[in-house]
Amino acid sequence: MSLAAPPESGSASTSPTARGLWLRGRGALAIAFLVVVAALTGVLLSGSGGGGRPLDPADTSLSGGKALAELLRARGVRVVRVTSAAEAAAAGTGTLLVGDTSFLTVEDAERLAALPADLLLVGVRTHLDVLAPGVSPGERARTRSREPRCVLPAAAGAGSAYLGGTTFTLPARGTGCYPSDGAPTLVSYPDRGRTITVTGDGGFMTNLRLAEDGNAALAVNLAGARPVLVWLTAPDSPRATDGQDFYGLIPDGVKWAVLQVGLAVLLLALWRGRRLGPVVVERLPVVVRAAETVEGRARLYRARRARDRAAAALRAGFADRVTPRLGLPPGAGPEATVSAVADRTGQPVTSVGAALYGPPPADEAGLVALAAYMDMLERQVRQS
Repeated sequence: MSLAAPPESGSASTSPTARGLWLRGRGALAIAFLVVVAALTGVLLSGSGGGGRPLDPADTSLSGGKALAELLRARGVRVVRVTSAAEAAAAGTGTLLVGDTSFLTVEDAERLAALPADLLLVGVRTHLDVLAPGVSPGERARTRSREPRCVLPAAAGAGSAYLGGTTFTLPARGTGCYPSDGAPTLVSYPDRGRTITVTGDGGFMTNLRLAEDGNAALAVNLAGARPVLVWLTAPDSPRATDGQDFYGLIPDGVKWAVLQVGLAVLLLALWRGRRLGPVVVERLPVVVRAAETVEGRARLYRARRARDRAAAALRAGFADRVTPRLGLPPGAGPEATVSAVADRTGQPVTSVGAALYGPPPADEAGLVALAAYMDMLERQVRQS
């Protein structure tokens, strides 16, 4: 048996190099990087506006309205925070600010529309036809700093402001301001002895934007026109979540993060899978010939005196090689095999049966004789 030569004393070290560590670990680093990026994206998307309650007078996050509420209170306006149509109706007259109507029913919207208070609808999408008759939404408009370009005192006195979101059709006797492509993003008009004002976006009232341009002046002019401001905001436990399934309660940012992670894993699998090539045969340090394997097993049988195992191996090999030549099926029984071999070779049936299915040899000489006899049978079968 040939053996590999021992390595020379001056051979290179087998310790991992920096390049090898980088090549093996870059896949894991890529996965970690993509997961972190996806998680941060999800957090930023789910937490846009500070993760608070948009246009809530008690919220100090970037999307909240705490700064405007304090500014109005400093000017002597009483700010009343309510979370339902019933509370808004009981709060008295003044100005009713509505920044979210998603939690209101049609009955709630009709109840608010019947109040004698001025209505300030900020970024409202639903129930607009009930709360502001004659006003319908038009095209979407990019939210940015705009000039008023109107004679409405509240807008003209404030100057440029951060408006957009949605444009509106102008009702009869209405005034439109902060236009986008000619269509107003702020509409104000009289209705049954009160004033209804609609804006396409409420960003100018938030803590984030209040100090920019004339946003503070416009917000105070609109919301502080009366001594009392009733500020309607979504309840702490909105009814919209009642009866929702588990998937509906998951924040959109979390869903987006999971989608990003799944996409990253898919791209990584495609990237790494494309680099897999054909199977490569490993170069072994020692080449073992087939004859050496047979001789080694024979020596083991001889040392253990396992003549029965050696005879069984000889008979199994004979059957595998000879059966196809005789036209026998793989599961042919002893009688069919013995009869076919005897007919093909002309040997006695008893001798063939003893060689193929008889008891194991009693000594090594018998095992050698069995091997020689079966070799003779195989030659005769091949030559017949």
